[in-house]
Amino acid sequence: MNSFTREFVFLIKDRTAFLWLAIAAIAAVFAVALGLQEVSNQRQSIADLIEADRIDRQTVQAAQVDWGDAAYYSFHLTYDEPSDFAFAALGQRDVAPWKHRIRMLALEGQIYESDAGHPDFALIGRFDFAFVVSLLAPLLLIILLHDVRSSERAAGRYEWLAATAGSSNRLWFVRSALRTGLLCIALLLPLWIAGLVSGAAAPTLALASAFTIAHLIFWWGVSMLIDRLNWSSSVNLIAAFGVWLLLAVIAPAAMKAGVDAAVSLPDGGEIMLTQREAVNDAWDLPKEATMDPFFERYPEWANTQPIDQPFEWKWYFAFQQVGDQKTENLSSAYREGREARDDLAGLLAWLAPPALVERSFQNLAKTDVAAALEYEDSVRAYHAQLRAWYYPKLFGTEAFDGDQLMDIPEFIVSS
Repeated sequence: MNSFTREFVFLIKDRTAFLWLAIAAIAAVFAVALGLQEVSNQRQSIADLIEADRIDRQTVQAAQVDWGDAAYYSFHLTYDEPSDFAFAALGQRDVAPWKHRIRMLALEGQIYESDAGHPDFALIGRFDFAFVVSLLAPLLLIILLHDVRSSERAAGRYEWLAATAGSSNRLWFVRSALRTGLLCIALLLPLWIAGLVSGAAAPTLALASAFTIAHLIFWWGVSMLIDRLNWSSSVNLIAAFGVWLLLAVIAPAAMKAGVDAAVSLPDGGEIMLTQREAVNDAWDLPKEATMDPFFERYPEWANTQPIDQPFEWKWYFAFQQVGDQKTENLSSAYREGREARDDLAGLLAWLAPPALVERSFQNLAKTDVAAALEYEDSVRAYHAQLRAWYYPKLFGTEAFDGDQLMDIPEFIVSS
């Protein structure tokens, strides 16, 4: 305790160290503030869209006179509500769709549509708390610790301090541990305040804190190993920065390139093009070319009245379904490829602690690839519910009743 007290008094006089700690605190505050603002904006967007979608659908459905028109013109909102911890790691929410307005048309042409993202975010990523912990915090810790021994050696006080402390190893341990601990506090205090504001669960915040502390301990060890090599402060700084560059930039980039090369997958645009070509070609094909594969999938409607008009809604929605059926293999390969890439990237991330921390935060925040795929699955399941609700009316003989449109299934957010 006396050693920590002495080192704390010494640290108070070190304005440079306090400057870097202040920068860490400011970066953490800025990151969580931006994250909270973005999550608030997304939730407000969802709330606005829910109301606008309800009004629009009511207006459209009030003007319809048959089931086909109602199915064609009605939009249905689906969305992925951000978690209470999403402010800390926005992850895939910056690149993957988290809201759609879908219709009873072929789904593949709709599900891969997304808003255009900001090109800067695509290049450098979002400045959120996960970014601060995984990339910025190690740099700050390196700056704080690179000259713990070497500065004293350069000033000619090394031997005197070692003799005074009784144990030189304990002296440097206490000094470096104090700086590492204060950096942890500077980072975690804003996180906990933001977590309490957002309603994040205490176990989630505790795990996030554990990831942060473990990551800083790793870089503490790296810095201390380099400092024991008796190099000058400038050489220590360059060496530690080189390790950071390797683990935080070069290794993740190489791993991504390796994962992309090892696991191939179709392009989302190819899926959309295949589906749209199948739908467009159906207009010029005999009705049987559409209805036969449709009835193979839905044999319960095979005995309905034959199509004897140039256009019937049940034929139209049948070839929308068949368009999706023709892209099923591509779509499944695309989904499985994304899962395989994510699984492989997760294994390789153990070789690059910054990447591992980033993934860990995204997993806690439910903004990782698995969460994006889960939302996509919920959209597919909801679209299947819409088809199941409309098909009996389109293929049956039930007269149109606008009041029944109030019973259309609503999208339910997965928990």
